Amino acid sequence: MADVVEKIVQQVQENLTESANAAATNGTTGKVPSTPEGMALAYGTLVVMAMLPIFFGSIRSVKHHKEQTSTFLKTGEKPDTMTSKDAMMFPIMASCALFGLYMFFKIFSKDNINFLLTGYFFFLGVMALAHLLSPVIGSLIPASIPKIPYHLSFSQGPTEGVKDDKKSYLIDYKFTTHDIVCFIISLIIGVWYLLKKHWIANNLLGLAFAVNGVELLHLNNIVTGCILLSGLFVYDIFWVFGTNVMVTVAKSFEAPIKLVFPQDIITNGLAASNFAVLGLGDIVIPGIFIALLLRFDNSLKRKSNLYFYATFTAYFFGLLATIFVMHVFKHAQPALLYLVPACLGTPLLLALLKGDIKKLFAYEDHPEEKPKDAKKSDKSSGDENSSKTKKETKKKESKKTKNQQTQSSLITKR
Repeated sequence: MADVVEKIVQQVQENLTESANAAATNGTTGKVPSTPEGMALAYGTLVVMAMLPIFFGSIRSVKHHKEQTSTFLKTGEKPDTMTSKDAMMFPIMASCALFGLYMFFKIFSKDNINFLLTGYFFFLGVMALAHLLSPVIGSLIPASIPKIPYHLSFSQGPTEGVKDDKKSYLIDYKFTTHDIVCFIISLIIGVWYLLKKHWIANNLLGLAFAVNGVELLHLNNIVTGCILLSGLFVYDIFWVFGTNVMVTVAKSFEAPIKLVFPQDIITNGLAASNFAVLGLGDIVIPGIFIALLLRFDNSLKRKSNLYFYATFTAYFFGLLATIFVMHVFKHAQPALLYLVPACLGTPLLLALLKGDIKKLFAYEDHPEEKPKDAKKSDKSSGDENSSKTKKETKKKESKKTKNQQTQSSLITKR
């Protein structure tokens, strides 16, 4: 029994030393940077690359929210948003996925798993990059080139001879010739990453993932955002400080799910290999909460987007704190440890000072039917019932008066 305890203690010590010296998901690759200037350039560029998807993704999320609202009014189809239950389950699902990848990398060949994951993220990355480039390239293409629309549909309908208008569309995709140009450009970048795994191609696909994530993933209200960020706050701390699982997966996982920039680019140029790394989760997760605050600012119909810019600035200082602490203690740092308090504390404190705390927690992107509507319907039904009863009583009273009149007439005749 004592031997088993000693082996466990030794294994824990080895894990701690590995996690202290290995690459962090949000830190460096463990190599000593060539120059302080190169290190400052690398981390400064990472901070800028992290801020851009949140800023532009938040602006695009406002437009996407308006489109969802208009389609809901036309078709009645409720848009998909993250609920409080989804937010509670997200850290658990993420932990299961992370530990599952860790076990796969431990049991099976790392190359075979990365081959499958690279193919999967290649397809997603090309589609995300094409969606991101569509408005940019559409504005650059001259007007002389025609914009021909296409509609690709594949439906499952009724059998022959059966009259039934119901169809379920398996594929219903509308696109134009401009979208085809965007897809070809994105496909070239995707093939470049697939063949060379170059850091520039990785960053282009990673930025596309981040912008699309902030734009399309919507938290319905502030409470859901607080639950999600709080859960991932604990998740990030546990898997970085408590085990070497996240570090191992980050070192073994080859996919454009992180932004990288070489610290030795000044000395080695584009062929540099000593990278500073920032995971996309540290961009997208706070980003969807900051995008929600921008939509809240728009709902207030004020001249300034105060909550958005204040939290966006707090995110910037949270990133700087992550980098500073990491280099002071020479240890991998979970970025959400610093980003979550900054992104949650700033709008809540600001709402308390401005007197908007009730409005902040009452805001919903897509409000559900309130019980007031049910009360109104109950009142209306009650009013109808009362009017019916009144009519019935009037009829009864009129019958009584008629009977009394007939009886009085009979008495007079007698």
